[in-house]
Amino acid sequence: MKVKRIASLVILTVITASLVLAAVPAGAEKKSLGARTIAPPSPVWLICSYDSAGNPNMMTASWVGVVCSKPPCVAVSLREATYTFGNIKEHEAYTVNIPSEKLAAVSAYAGIVSGRDTDKFADTGLTAVKSDLVDAPYIEECELVIECRLIKTVELGLHTMFIGEIIDVKADEEILGENGSPDPEMHQPFIWSVGGYGFYGLGEHIGRVGELAKKYME
Repeated sequence: MKVKRIASLVILTVITASLVLAAVPAGAEKKSLGARTIAPPSPVWLICSYDSAGNPNMMTASWVGVVCSKPPCVAVSLREATYTFGNIKEHEAYTVNIPSEKLAAVSAYAGIVSGRDTDKFADTGLTAVKSDLVDAPYIEECELVIECRLIKTVELGLHTMFIGEIIDVKADEEILGENGSPDPEMHQPFIWSVGGYGFYGLGEHIGRVGELAKKYME
């Protein structure tokens, strides 16, 4: 009797395992890529600051994002080796300049060369405007600009996070939509795909959040 019960349990286990495996489509197992900074998409921001001599500098950064709503804050994570790192430390301010697709080549260049070696504003022909609110310049040709005052620095490891309180946001009127905020279709910002694929445009509008969520709310 005991042998029959064990045999039945074995058969039941085999059948259950077969059903589970059948429910998982072939090739569904994900490939491990390891502990890497792969979290696409990444924004493309031009971070502007003054150096110790008062010269304007810009660099391209993608380890960036909104980190608080009240007070409104954004964060920029930089390596100490960058020229901008020392600039922000000294002046305790920076601006976030969100470029449109027409400034893709400028953004690529600003992320490759160092402000220690060259004047990126002179090289690219862009205009540095002195902010009236923070001790940092912004780019006139960027349609969307965020002026930030440094309020906190967090040492993370290879990178240091600079958290800046947003003092003001400036935008060209032609990129503002019906609700008065920047419209991606009018602004045409772009993203960087981590892994060597380069810059990409945002693509078509998918839908408003409330409208899309209705699929699961009805």
